[in-house]
Amino acid sequence: MTIQTISTRQTTSALRTVDTEMEALRTLRQALSEEELGGAVEEAIQILTAATGRVIVTGMGKSGHIARKIAATMRSTGTSALYLHPGEASHGDLGVITPQDVVLAFTWSGETSELRDTFHYCNHYGIKLIVATSLADSTAASHADVCLVMPRVREACPNALAPTSSTTVQLVLGDVLAVALIEARGFTSSDFRVFHPGGSLGAQLATVADVMGVGEAVPRVAGDASLTGATIEMSRKRYGCTAVVDAQSRLVGAFTDGDLRRCIAANDLTECIALHMSPRPVSVTSDVLLSEALQIMNGNAVSVLFVVDAADVLIGIIHMHDIVRAGIG
Repeated sequence: MTIQTISTRQTTSALRTVDTEMEALRTLRQALSEEELGGAVEEAIQILTAATGRVIVTGMGKSGHIARKIAATMRSTGTSALYLHPGEASHGDLGVITPQDVVLAFTWSGETSELRDTFHYCNHYGIKLIVATSLADSTAASHADVCLVMPRVREACPNALAPTSSTTVQLVLGDVLAVALIEARGFTSSDFRVFHPGGSLGAQLATVADVMGVGEAVPRVAGDASLTGATIEMSRKRYGCTAVVDAQSRLVGAFTDGDLRRCIAANDLTECIALHMSPRPVSVTSDVLLSEALQIMNGNAVSVLFVVDAADVLIGIIHMHDIVRAGIG
C-alpha cells in the first residue's frame, strides 16, 4: 500500500466525518424551526432568563464534557453557571443547588443512571429542571420541567457507536441557549471584557481609556506659549510632542520634535507657538478600541494620538508603544 493511498483514505475519512456532522447540524436546524423543539427552547430560555440563581449544568461521560463547555461559555458571557458532576452530586454535592437555581442536564440516551439522584432532588425541592435528550419517552424526559428533544442523528464513527455527531448536536444546542441569554440580557462587548481581561481577547476589547496618559502626563501648552516654552514642555514628557490648547483646554494644535527641527535654525525661539504648530492634529475619543486607534495612527503616519471629549477638550494622550504593550499589533 502506498503512502498516497493511505493519504487518500485519510482524506476521504475526514471529509465523510465532516459531511456526517454537517448533516446532523442541518437536522438540528430543521428541528429548531419546528414547534416541538423550537417551542421548548423558547420556554427554556424564559426560565433561564428569569432565574435569580445560577445555571447548574450537568452530564455524564461525553455529555459531561459538553456540559462543562456550556457552563464555561455561560460564565464568560454574563450568566452565573457551574458544572456539577453527577457522581459527586450523589455524594454530597447536591447541596450546591439552591431553590433559585436552574439545572440544565445533557443526556443523549435519557437513561444515564448517574443523573437520577439529581433529577429526584430537583423534583423533590421544586428546582427547575431542563433536560436535553434525544428520547422524548426517556426517564430523563419524564423528570423535566422542559425537555429539549434533540433529533436522532447518525454518528460519524464507522461503527455508529462513539459519540461524534451526537455531541456536536448537544454542543450547538447548548450554544443556542448561551447565545440567547447573551441577547436577552443585553450583554455587550464591554461586559465581555470584564470577564476576559487577560490574553488576546482582553487586548482586542481594550479601549484608549485603558492605557492613555492623563493629567500631568499629558504635554500641553497654551496658544500664546513661546517656542522655548513648548520645547521645554515637550522635553519633560515622553511623547515627543506637545498639545496646544485654547483658554477652554480645547485642542487646537500640536507641536512635535519634527516641527522643532524644521524651525529651530530659522526662527527666534521666543516666537509664539501658534505660528509653528500643526493645526487640527489627529485625535480620538477615549472609547475607541486600541485596534482602531492603531489603524488611525498607521493611516495618518503618526505615532501619537491626542484624546479629546465630545467638546474637543484635551483629556489624554496615547503613544503607539502603549498600544503595542497592551498586546495589539
